[in-house]
Amino acid sequence: MRILLDECLPRELTGELAGHEVRDVGRMGWAGKKNGELLRLAEPEFDVLITADRSLLHQQNVRGLSLGVITL
Repeated sequence: MRILLDECLPRELTGELAGHEVRDVGRMGWAGKKNGELLRLAEPEFDVLITADRSLLHQQNVRGLSLGVITL
């Protein structure tokens, strides 16, 4: 599974997701992107976005995206 960690999460979380291809927003060069733009960039590259941003799902329409969003 291709997983993207939002910039609000510690990079150390990457080690907890062994067996998956994990990148973080900063490593992708997407730090500081607004949520809508981040979702558009991530959708073709990743299967899941993991975030701690509780407002993301209220601010963005994620229906129809092929990208799963997990809020911790």
